[in-house]
Amino acid sequence: MNEANFIVREPLLDPKQRVIGFQLSWQNLDQAAETSVENLNSLLAFVAEHLHDDDKGFLLGDSLLFLEAVPELLLAEGLKLLPAKNTVLILHKKYFANGETLAAVKQLRQLGYGICLRGAEVTTLERSFFAEISHIEVKLNAANFASQAKVYASLKQSSVRMVARNVSTWQDFDACSALGLDSFVGKLHLTPRPSSAPKTLNTAQATILQLMEMVRKNADIQQLEAVVKRDATLAYKLLRYINSAGFGLRTEVQSLKHAVQILGYSPLYRWLTLLLATASTSGYSQVLLETAIVRGRFAELLGQSKMSKGEAENLFVAGMFSLLDRLLGLPMEEVLSTIQLPEAVTSALISRGGVYGPFLALAEACELNSMLVGSLAETLKISPDEVNQAHLSALVWAKNIASAT
Repeated sequence: MNEANFIVREPLLDPKQRVIGFQLSWQNLDQAAETSVENLNSLLAFVAEHLHDDDKGFLLGDSLLFLEAVPELLLAEGLKLLPAKNTVLILHKKYFANGETLAAVKQLRQLGYGICLRGAEVTTLERSFFAEISHIEVKLNAANFASQAKVYASLKQSSVRMVARNVSTWQDFDACSALGLDSFVGKLHLTPRPSSAPKTLNTAQATILQLMEMVRKNADIQQLEAVVKRDATLAYKLLRYINSAGFGLRTEVQSLKHAVQILGYSPLYRWLTLLLATASTSGYSQVLLETAIVRGRFAELLGQSKMSKGEAENLFVAGMFSLLDRLLGLPMEEVLSTIQLPEAVTSALISRGGVYGPFLALAEACELNSMLVGSLAETLKISPDEVNQAHLSALVWAKNIASAT
């Protein structure tokens, strides 16, 4: 792979706001410039290597994976490691005029791979294209919604899925949903949905915060169990997380006491942090939650080779808490006032300072097409290859955890 490249991701949501896939691409500060064939091939090879396991297969479960392609990549070796039903290659319409390219497209479609058509004008699109593609990119025009609705309604009668680009507000997302479009949401995944619900902690969140404070103080296990027993749903969810594939335990944990015996108090704290985020009823969105989980795990993985296990676990907490204000619908100051965190974690959350701050900032920068990624990685002495491996590993880990929510 190109050692100067960093992977960025963009979530794909279906009309019900579920995260159904991602587009992975190299960081590109010049949006107008085309990525070279060499770089596209290196991305395909890197993704195929790190998202494929000989025993487990595709590591992102049922998620769709969108990758930009050019004709030279349609028969690339790396494709064989990615499952056809989960892989969608984005191909510009200009390439469809070439007979050899069209033959390669037909071969991939017969094998079950998806092809997403880019650059086509939907209103004049020839129906003959539909046999060769699985998806088509469209652009929402809010000012001309009525006429678009008619065009898209006719497209919905086909098997081709419509994918909206540059969806930057929840209002636009709702418009896309009404038209039956899947949507790449760009920076929207960091924005909570508007909500009229009161901006206060609910009962479950208050209980979780109490448990977190008790764990921090190493309270007696009987005291912890007494609090957990007040909420059977909370106890059930906590055990589901602990037993999820994301933790990789060989023995199923049967109770909170059993969890403490196997894991100790420190890992339990991280699961309570995760539980606190999922207990939100204000501004909640699945994509925001998954982003928080990825960020927490990503920051933890970045720090594992640079600090102790306990400090790396603090990075997970810092990553989760960095989006907790949006998940809870509360100002960060109010969130931090509800629980006592280590000073280094608080410093990272408030100013991205202290020992944890740069790791958190790097994980954040990789969520977007940020020019800060390279300088942050260089400062921390973490190579692009290590950053990209941690990014994909965090994505896989979060997918396993999300399945337990």
